[in-house]
Amino acid sequence: MPKTSRSGAAKRSEIPATLQRSDAKAQRTYAHAYDAAIEQYDGDEEAAHRVAFAALKHTHEKVGDRWRPKAENGPSDQRAEEGYGSTAPTAEGVDANASKAHLYDVARELEIDGRSRMSKAELVEAIEKENARRTRAAG
Repeated sequence: MPKTSRSGAAKRSEIPATLQRSDAKAQRTYAHAYDAAIEQYDGDEEAAHRVAFAALKHTHEKVGDRWRPKAENGPSDQRAEEGYGSTAPTAEGVDANASKAHLYDVARELEIDGRSRMSKAELVEAIEKENARRTRAAG
């Protein structure tokens, strides 16, 4: 099922809930990448989903239960860098390639305890966990 309408807008009913709570650019990025990948991978929905999220991670980062535009475009983690088929670990939408200062600011926004004593890797992990918790809570 295509994720975009004839006008090119994302079909809200066809995109994941975290994207429904995100801006229109995040929705379009995911939907267009999904639609292109579904054709390229002969209807393989799992492959299209992975490709679409990899594309989204170049322009957005997951903060809480939604996707927010990144200050600078680029891959958010090693899996997004390597693309479809990568077995590298994923940061689940956290911009693991961002500076420690940026990750600290996100952790502060999400009110993560102990953030001032965390390493960059610990900040990424704590943000991942808090994002997952907030996404579950949002339904």
